[in-house]
Amino acid sequence: MIISLIVAMDENRAIGVKGRIPWHLPDDLKRFKTLTMGHHIIMGRKTFESIGKPLPGRIMVVITRQQRFQAEDCHVVHSINEAIELAKDRGETETFIIGGGEVFDQSLDLADRIYLTIVHTNVQATTFFPEIDQNMWSEIECDYHPADQKHLFPFTFKTLIKKNQTHTNSIDKIQ
Repeated sequence: MIISLIVAMDENRAIGVKGRIPWHLPDDLKRFKTLTMGHHIIMGRKTFESIGKPLPGRIMVVITRQQRFQAEDCHVVHSINEAIELAKDRGETETFIIGGGEVFDQSLDLADRIYLTIVHTNVQATTFFPEIDQNMWSEIECDYHPADQKHLFPFTFKTLIKKNQTHTNSIDKIQ
């Protein structure tokens, strides 16, 4: 199973401001939907609560330390390892980790792929994506989009894959 992170961040790695995404980029949301549709998406409880509901067409897996937390139409687990195991046991081919900051910190080393949107701005943020060690990743896609009537900021879609790694062994890293 491929473990993928999917994130939009500014040029200083900012991803959130008080639980909210600090920009609205329709093409980024469309890419997110296209890539994640039909797959397990793994997120922390705060990210789930900021979304407010299960996303249609995806299997939602929420990580929380709260033992009694429940979310309708979602799987609730208590660790990143448990979330990945759940997706693997359900026959997933590629699972997507969508945040927030703490979940990204815990999962960056486990990831095989990063779908990255770099928003060409700098915002005052409360949540950041961890530093990416460029020596560990190869860029296989880079697609720049200028600002336009629907997009206040220019942005670049990138896809990174971990160097020297087979996707079938991803789950071994968490056991």
